[in-house]
Amino acid sequence: MSTVFILYTTAGCHLCEQAKSVFWPCADVLGVTLREIDIAESEELVERYGIRIPVIASERGEEIGWPFDQQQLLEFLKGQLG
Repeated sequence: MSTVFILYTTAGCHLCEQAKSVFWPCADVLGVTLREIDIAESEELVERYGIRIPVIASERGEEIGWPFDQQQLLEFLKGQLG
């Protein structure tokens, strides 16, 4: 079973689309997957992430917030797998 990372997102978030386009090449290399969570479905998530999205979180609870490039994201993902 592959490691799952979470993308905190919401409808109409163009930066979230950019974050996904950076994530997928890294996912292919590392064999990880992405689960999207819409922050609009939870007041707590809106409070926590609000204008910070997109944010990618690991199963360990570590996060990387936008902006990030492919190299930065790859390093973050690798660090969470070790």
